[in-house]
Amino acid sequence: MDTKPTEISSSYMFGGYNKRYKHFSPKLGCSMTFHIYFPPSPSSPSHKFPVLYRLSGLTCSDENFIIKSGAQRAASNFGIALIAPDTSPRGLNVEGEADSWDFGVGAGFYLNATQDKWKNWPMYDYVVKELPAFLAENFPQLDTSKVSISGHSMGGHGALTIYLKNLDKYKSVSAFAPIANPINCPWGQKAFTNYLGENRAEWEEYDATCLVSKFNNVPASILIDQGEDDKFLKDQLLPGNFQEACKKYNVPLLLRLHPGYDHSYYFISTFIDDHISHHAQALRL
Repeated sequence: MDTKPTEISSSYMFGGYNKRYKHFSPKLGCSMTFHIYFPPSPSSPSHKFPVLYRLSGLTCSDENFIIKSGAQRAASNFGIALIAPDTSPRGLNVEGEADSWDFGVGAGFYLNATQDKWKNWPMYDYVVKELPAFLAENFPQLDTSKVSISGHSMGGHGALTIYLKNLDKYKSVSAFAPIANPINCPWGQKAFTNYLGENRAEWEEYDATCLVSKFNNVPASILIDQGEDDKFLKDQLLPGNFQEACKKYNVPLLLRLHPGYDHSYYFISTFIDDHISHHAQALRL
């Protein structure tokens, strides 16, 4: 078992390196891949880089954000390491895991599945606990005390829920077009029914719009960017519901709506520098 990270690839970019690794995850029971962008190293050998976790959306792997977003330019300027995990376990051959694009492989929804069939889908624990511990043990150049989190679509849902439930772990959060109220949209209802069963109280534990009522001592403003021409806006993403909940519980939120933009990486790459700057400010860089 590859209990230590195995480097798969390395590419030089904006003075730093995109590096892809694989390791065995005891939590998930399979090998997982992840990317790290290491910004240019300063002269001090003891320097540690603050960390921004970036969670991807449905059908994605750890590669999409690293290849398409252009986030490395700003990350290089601010000296932030980018961590891009995969979106689900792979290679477990669970019946039905690849039958649809919005559930199973590539669609872990960053929750801990409670249904026995999907027992190897505890992606919440992987992202919040196992992967950070693995990184701290194997990459001493990362400052695991200075961490923020961001995501897109399903990954935006993951970032928001993980942040709200772990305000002591993360300095800030941002999201592009997040699934902001999954208990009330088809994607979320399908995933939650299969992963969590029929108990809607368990669903609410992974719904950002519900969580703001319980975890509202938010120290930094939440940043969300949403394209107004996103075809998923009205029936799947529901940012207005999250905005209403934040207003009700006095949670600081900056929700920016952008005419003409859709759900794609063209949209993400246009505004990604603002997100890196948002996190740099919270990380006090």
